[in-house]
Amino acid sequence: MMRTLFLLLGCLGAFATPALANKVFVSNEKGNTVTVLDSDNWEVLTEFNAGNRPRGIGISPDGKHLYVCASDDDTIRVFDADSYEELWTLPSGPDPELFTLHPSGNPLYVANEDDNLVTVIDTEKRTVLAEVPVGVEPEGMAISPDARFVVNTSETTNMAHFIDTTDYEIKHNVLVDQRPRYAVYTDDGARLFVSAEIGGTVSEIDPNAEGGPTLINKFEFAVPGVEPEWLQPVGMKITADKRWLFVALGPANRVAVIDLSTDEVVDYILVGQRVWQLAFTPDQKYLITTNGNSNDVTIIDVAAQKALKSVQVGQQPWGVVVAPN
Repeated sequence: MMRTLFLLLGCLGAFATPALANKVFVSNEKGNTVTVLDSDNWEVLTEFNAGNRPRGIGISPDGKHLYVCASDDDTIRVFDADSYEELWTLPSGPDPELFTLHPSGNPLYVANEDDNLVTVIDTEKRTVLAEVPVGVEPEGMAISPDARFVVNTSETTNMAHFIDTTDYEIKHNVLVDQRPRYAVYTDDGARLFVSAEIGGTVSEIDPNAEGGPTLINKFEFAVPGVEPEWLQPVGMKITADKRWLFVALGPANRVAVIDLSTDEVVDYILVGQRVWQLAFTPDQKYLITTNGNSNDVTIIDVAAQKALKSVQVGQQPWGVVVAPN
């Protein structure tokens, strides 16, 4: 009997799978590097060269390829996510800043800030499929969950442009507040949010409204002791349950927490200096912020909505992405 029990326990132990750590990749805009962290212990694993002025960063759905906007090189650099070896480059167009990938991993849609274009790139053939003229200084990029539309925000035109992914034509434009920086959908595609850095707001757009996408709400922010002009919304992330929207507030050094069930700003989490972009771990247990002026990232416990620790990375961290499971 005891021997059978030990054998059973041994078999169960053989099949038990420990939680696996994920790699966290941080682009360092002034350091010209990418820092890699371990999401289990938050230690730095390595740092590697990523071209001149790396900003936007993303990873293929299978976790094999890391894409980095080398803005001053006018290219997207593609790295092996395991070995960190540079594999090839993609023809991004001038000054790539942010991009979004099709859910399948191909194509890639990139904002060319200096040329007022969105470039569509075939990631397998490494060729340009289309160049879409948009507003002045395009930056934010998001794709609808059904992949029907790509949304680009133009900083100087103050618009969200809805680009049809079948013919690469702009079908709708929605005016938002000054200097829109980032766009994000809920996972069901029912709600779309656009941050406005100088306007100091987050606009909510109903992307499925009859007659076309429509602005339906705006969120404003107020932090005691923080000057209003420091409240500059940039990067955003939404939990998969569509309950919480986290908003990086730039030089305010806070991440705002919005309860999407009540549409109320319920908290501000103090992080590092000039918080810029955000990323979840795959289980959404943690939220990572890039803090450009303190050269670190802050790890936030999502359930507790509290900052746990900060970790030094490279010079002026800008973008962040976490490898999938």
